[in-house]
Amino acid sequence: MARDYYGILGVAKDATPEQIKRAYRKLARELHPDVNQEEGAHERFQEVTNAYEVLSDPKKRQVVDLGGDPLDSSGGGAGAGGGDPFAGFGGLGDIMDAFFGGGGGAAGGGRGTRSRVQQGSDALLRLELTLEECASGVNRDITVDTAVMCETCDGGGSRAGSAPSTCDTCGGRGEVQSVQRSFLGQVMTSRPCPVCRGFGEVITDPCQQCGGDGRVRARRTITVKIPAGVGDGMRVRLAGEGEVGPGGGPPGDLFVEVEEKQHERFVRDGADLHCTVEVPMTAAALGTTVILDTLDGREELTVEPGTQPGTEHVLSGQGLPKLRSNGRVSGHGDLHVHFDVVVPTKLDEQQSELIRQLAAARGEEQLEPTVSANGDGHRSGLFSRIRSFGHR
Repeated sequence: MARDYYGILGVAKDATPEQIKRAYRKLARELHPDVNQEEGAHERFQEVTNAYEVLSDPKKRQVVDLGGDPLDSSGGGAGAGGGDPFAGFGGLGDIMDAFFGGGGGAAGGGRGTRSRVQQGSDALLRLELTLEECASGVNRDITVDTAVMCETCDGGGSRAGSAPSTCDTCGGRGEVQSVQRSFLGQVMTSRPCPVCRGFGEVITDPCQQCGGDGRVRARRTITVKIPAGVGDGMRVRLAGEGEVGPGGGPPGDLFVEVEEKQHERFVRDGADLHCTVEVPMTAAALGTTVILDTLDGREELTVEPGTQPGTEHVLSGQGLPKLRSNGRVSGHGDLHVHFDVVVPTKLDEQQSELIRQLAAARGEEQLEPTVSANGDGHRSGLFSRIRSFGHR
């Protein structure tokens, strides 16, 4: 009398392969000898294993549906008593598949093939800009050398009129299996097919232009829009302008990284700018006006009488645009002008006499130094700060 394999797994006769597999996994977890030590559990596990082996094989399942028993007709097998409980079943792969949901033997499926069409890689290009270009933004034509889709085969990799063929080594599965015996029975392992590299198919007549890769190297010119306010190290993303993937897959992105040139007058600190204006000692004492060339044009600055070394004058809004992460500008930074009072190092006799007369008039011939807790820390600290900007 034929066994009721559907009843053993608890599934209907019209159950799908996935329903049969889920039913087997559930029972295998409950009845496996390493988990269930109850009397009869081993025999029940063997019976469930045999049922799954039969119903997961289309040919054997057809025999069952016609009223036969494929195990009896084949002369026994694992269900005939004795022997290896995993023999003819596809090895430990399906047992591991039942417990962990992975792997897979002859009946379990396995990893399957991988697509020949893959996502392309991102590309990086560095672009040198002046401070003025960073401040105003610029459109720049750049030349890139990346992989592009092969126009001869449209990314397919095969010569015109031909198509990939099924791999003879793996039969189109993309993987090959090997069986080894262990104390648990037959252990089946799978690995990507070395001939087709897991694709399941082989390009027997490759395209002469790309050699079967579906892409070629090409040099092209594109226009990149650099927004106002960018700075050194910032990147502008050009979506879809990177490397085309193998098999003509979708391209990655192109990132343009800004390299900002050092400016001869200004030092940048984020959106703020700093510069130093040298003022003669006499001009600092008497007051004067100086003309400063800024990024926005010429600016007249007033040097107040008695201006001290390190005095700072801030020109609000005359720095760089403040660029947000979304690419929009929210205001501008400031321009910080630092006055450096220059003391003459060489005087002729007449100049020296005039200085002595000034010192006498101010009672400063024998000046007593004024010592504070900070010493000259304020002055040196300020100009050290300006110098430090130049080394960033």
